[in-house]
Parts: sequence; C-alpha cells; structure tokens
Amino acid sequence: MVTIAAPEAEREHPVVAWIAVAAIACAMVLIIWARFEVHGTGDLEAALYEEPQAGPPAQGEATGHHAQVDDAVSASRWASAFSP
Repeated sequence: MVTIAAPEAEREHPVVAWIAVAAIACAMVLIIWARFEVHGTGDLEAALYEEPQAGPPAQGEATGHHAQVDDAVSASRWASAFSP
C-alpha cells in the first residue's frame, strides 16, 4: 500500500556530505591542537621515556599515580554526566 501523505525520502547532496566529513576532520584537528596548547607534550614524552615498573601493585594497594587516575576518572565522569 502506498501512502500519499508521506513525502518521498530524498538523499542529501554529495557536496553536503563531503562538507560534513571535512567539518568533522577539522573539529578533530582543533581538539588535538587545543590539547597540545593547554597541556603541552611533556606528559606524553614522559610516558614514552618512562622506565617500566617492576609489576602491578598488590591487590588493594593504591599508589599515588593510581589515586590521581581515580580522581581524574571520577572528575571526568562528573563533568560529562556519566556516573555509575
């Protein structure tokens, strides 16, 4: 059965699709650039050249780094409204 009231679905123009892809790529580049401007590259370089640790800490033992990571995760969850 064909309904007369429903308009036919038109596809978007290919130029609009390419502009959308370019806008998404530009947004990604701007986000990466802003990250480097705000935080710098020192933490990335330190992570690359850091000596490997002996092993994971014992179960239940929280190191200073793990406490910082837990604080950052909970802060980002709160800021982005993702809370368990």
